[in-house]
Amino acid sequence: MPPKSKAPAKGKGPAKRKLAEQFPPGEILTDTGKKQWKLGAPIGQGGFGVLYLANESASKTVGNDAPYVIKVEPSDNGPLFSELKFYMRAAKPDLIQSWTKSHKLKYLGVPKYWGSGLHEKGGKRYRFMVMDRFGSDLQKMFEENGKRFPRKTVLQLGLRLLDILEYIHEHEYVHADIKASNLLLSHKNPNQVYLVDYGLAYRYSPEGVMKDYKEDPKRCHDGTIEFTSIDAHKGVSPSRRGDLEILWYCMVQWLCGCLPWEDKLQDPNYVRDSKIKCRENISDCLSKCFSSNDKPEELVKFMEEVKPLSYDDKPPYQKLRTILQAGLKSIGAADDDKLDFSQPLNGAAASPVKKTTKRKKVEQRVNSDEEEEEEEDVVPAKKKTSSPAKKGVNGLKKKAAPKKKLVDTSTQTSPHTAPARGRGRPKKTA
Repeated sequence: MPPKSKAPAKGKGPAKRKLAEQFPPGEILTDTGKKQWKLGAPIGQGGFGVLYLANESASKTVGNDAPYVIKVEPSDNGPLFSELKFYMRAAKPDLIQSWTKSHKLKYLGVPKYWGSGLHEKGGKRYRFMVMDRFGSDLQKMFEENGKRFPRKTVLQLGLRLLDILEYIHEHEYVHADIKASNLLLSHKNPNQVYLVDYGLAYRYSPEGVMKDYKEDPKRCHDGTIEFTSIDAHKGVSPSRRGDLEILWYCMVQWLCGCLPWEDKLQDPNYVRDSKIKCRENISDCLSKCFSSNDKPEELVKFMEEVKPLSYDDKPPYQKLRTILQAGLKSIGAADDDKLDFSQPLNGAAASPVKKTTKRKKVEQRVNSDEEEEEEEDVVPAKKKTSSPAKKGVNGLKKKAAPKKKLVDTSTQTSPHTAPARGRGRPKKTA
């Protein structure tokens, strides 16, 4: 039996993280670029941050149609600081606009960074970040539609995510936590989907210098257990091939409803070994999820392209797009930019794998990049996870059973989406 771990020395434990207090509507925040932002009603709350509707004009009232949200948390907490690093380097509006134009895309599903700063009130300091406003998440859509999406929709989501991943990879980052709960529909256009939550994003190639492949037993099985990459199961830092592997697991689950290893998510070694066997024989793996008539060959071909990639290889994004586009053609469909999440009566057969209601998740720790920052670097606590949370706008959770409920004013008016649900932002490590 292994020796019991020693209790932390008195006074050496991690500092207790503070809860964000609520600001009244009309509070003015000034970002580092001296632009003023006006807070509206609070619409959600994560573990340590509050999300508000906002306008960039200090003179206008913030209504329910506000196009921005501002995330606020105490300055000595860490999750928002970690996420800010990605947004400030890779999500500035001009960068995204330039990439979208040069690659002839209709849009790019990466949230835009509009500003950030520190705000003082009552002798306390708060960090804030301004970002786009979003609506419902795909996990909610997945559950509302019998935990299956139509094949056409899955292939279109795959194409949009390839665009997103190529962009963030070319800007030195990998996401490492792709899943339906981190995919949000646009507030204005329910046919556009955005990949959010960059608190676990990893800078795999700072200044063009690739990180080395290194297995770390202390980090084994990091990530969302059912989707995380085989590399992560071995304690290796996230990579581009890992992002594509995670995307593949998502597409399989969205199509058939359940991954082959979801019967024992509480056993990470079993999940790891199941994924390794799946990679060794991709077609056989998919036979456990689909009937012989419904097995999507484009998913076999997609993973056959990802499988031989080395840790530091650049993925063949265009070839992967061609595979998914061929899949659309094989079912008589086209990439028409319309996302229909309702499951047709003649959809693919559901997975025969027995599901479990228990979901053990361990989220990946990420290194803090050694950067020159105007603010003091903060090391946040390790991220905790639980069962898939019911999310609200921009992926934050509504308060649990408060004495006075907050009204989520971000409810979608589109007939394609229902009111967004809340989601808690768990702790993360920079």
